[in-house]
Parts: sequence; C-alpha cells; structure tokens
Amino acid sequence: MSDKDWFIRTSFVIRRNFMKPMFLRKIGIDLGTANTLVFVPGKGVIINEPSVVAISLLENKVLAVGNEAKEMIGRTPDTIVASRPLKDGAIADYRVTEAMLKYFLNRAGGRFRFIRPEVVLSIPAGVTSTERRAVIDAALKAGAKAAYVVKEPILAAIGAGIPIHSAQGNMIINVGGGTSEIAIISLGGVVAAHSARVGGNRIDQAISDYIKRKYSLAIGDRTAEEVKIKIGSALAQVKEDHMEIRGRDLMGGLPKTVVISSNEVTEAIQDELREIINVIKTVLQETPPELAADIMDKGMVLSGGTAQLRYLDQLISKTINVPCYVADDPAFCVVRGTGIVLENLEVYKRSIMLAK
Repeated sequence: MSDKDWFIRTSFVIRRNFMKPMFLRKIGIDLGTANTLVFVPGKGVIINEPSVVAISLLENKVLAVGNEAKEMIGRTPDTIVASRPLKDGAIADYRVTEAMLKYFLNRAGGRFRFIRPEVVLSIPAGVTSTERRAVIDAALKAGAKAAYVVKEPILAAIGAGIPIHSAQGNMIINVGGGTSEIAIISLGGVVAAHSARVGGNRIDQAISDYIKRKYSLAIGDRTAEEVKIKIGSALAQVKEDHMEIRGRDLMGGLPKTVVISSNEVTEAIQDELREIINVIKTVLQETPPELAADIMDKGMVLSGGTAQLRYLDQLISKTINVPCYVADDPAFCVVRGTGIVLENLEVYKRSIMLAK
C-alpha cells in the first residue's frame, strides 16, 4: 500500500469513527411546568432553566427563553408577554412550547445542531392522549428526529435508583412545579397511579394569597417562590424563621414592607399539602395487599423540585404512618431517569415508551 493510499484509508477511518457518535445523538428532556432540564449522554445535565418564554406582541416573535425570560416576568411593557407555555404539566400554548423546545434542542446540539436527535421527554401520568400527542408533535417540529414520551413517575423512580423491574412494590411521590405524580411500580410497570394538579406553583400562589389577605400586600410570583424556598416548611416549628418581603400596599397603592414567619407560610400552604396527601392515600387504597406490605417495609421515595420543601417527608410519614425518604438531588430524578433510558433506549422502546 502506497503512502497516499494509507493516508486516504486512515483519514476515512478517523472520519468515520468521529462522525459515528454524531449521528447517534440522543437528548433527554424533563419538560416541567416550572423548569426544563436537558440531559446529554456523556455530559449529564447541561441545561436547567425556567420554562418561561418572552414574546413580542408587535413582531410576534420570541425574544427570550429560560433564565433571561424569567427575569422579565412582572416587568414587561404591554407589548411584551413573559409566560409559561406549560400548565399543570401539559401544553397550554402549543406554538410557544415548540419555540421553547427548539431553543433548548439547539443549545444542547451545540456546533452539531444540524443533526436531528432522538429525544426522550417526560409527561405526567395523568395526561390525556391528546396532550401526549401534542408533546410528541411539538418535539418533532422543534427538530427531533424521533420523540419518545415516558411517564414522570417511571422516570423519577429510575432516576432515584429504585429497581423498577423487581417483583416488589415501590412507591414514588414526584412533586413538581405543576403536578404531583404518585405511583406504585412493580415489574417495570405502573400498578396504581394518580396525578394531582397541585405542586410548587400552587404553593407559591397560596403564599401570595395569604399575604394579600392578612397584610393587604400584593407580591409577585418570584417573591412568593423566594419565601417558599427560604422559610417555607410543611410542619410548624417551635423556633421560627422570619423574612422581610416587599410589595404594593393594596389600601394605599404605595410600596410596603412586612415581616412574615415560617409558621405563617406553613399555615398558608396547608390546603395544598392536604391535597397531595389525599392523593397518596388514594393510591395506597388501590394497591394490592402484597405490594402494600412491600411499601410498608421499604417506605416511600419523595422526588421532584417541591420535595425540597422542608419537612415535607416528615409530614407525609406522620400522616400516612409509612416511612418516607427524600431521594438524592430530588429535582434531578426525572432528568436522570431520561439519561438512563437513553443509555438503554432499545430496551425501553419495547417496554415503557410511547413514540412516533
């Protein structure tokens, strides 16, 4: 073989080996009401941004997505709207959701964005077939080569390290921004499940409404979320935390500052927490006795961003009389689950997925 032939052949092999993984690109997306997380095999979670899109009404075009768009909430003129295209885990605005997915897919693709990836997306367990179809269509139109959807409880359980294919009952409680997904999983399938359209966003709204009623103070969504994160608690505490908040006085219309305690936040969110617990009870009531015994032994696993609310696991344990544990990095369980599914895509295609 001449030096020229050797060089041509070697260049072809190098180019073929370099190009091969590019054409096998896969992306996992936790399409949440509050935040969207993107997973790329070999890199992990590369995007974690709010599911918010800012649109110019005059030009009818997207101005910003994610963190930049969230900064605009409550601060835009009449000609710009910053909103969340997903409501309660389902698509509320199809066109805007498509634009948001296109933005995240392009960012995940980097310099190889021209290659259409296979995408795995999370969907709430309680969505209708029409809502499921809308998610798949939005992903395909946003640039995916193929789109697969998996129910959030399954992905959360996989991401939390639960052995879903074992012949034992496992209970996952995934409390996100828009929905709470509770499921009993055994032998790779969902035995009993319920989805409640209550989560972090409803808790934020409850805090905002409470402050409005008690202090005649109007606060924004971002302030309510900050109160929840900093001093929110599912159980009343002997030693309270306090936080100073600013808003608009509803009586005089002028700026006003009040101090709120953690126990006031606990009081404000009781109805929402009670709703989540009632759904947990409903799922347990539908669980076969053998699987219920497994759950009594192993306990329940709590995942999702709202699982980080202080003492939520203790409230559930105390009310249900079953141990409850918070998963490691609960906000990342679903997107980690998409990553594991991507690594075993051919296996999962035949079992837990719906696709087009």
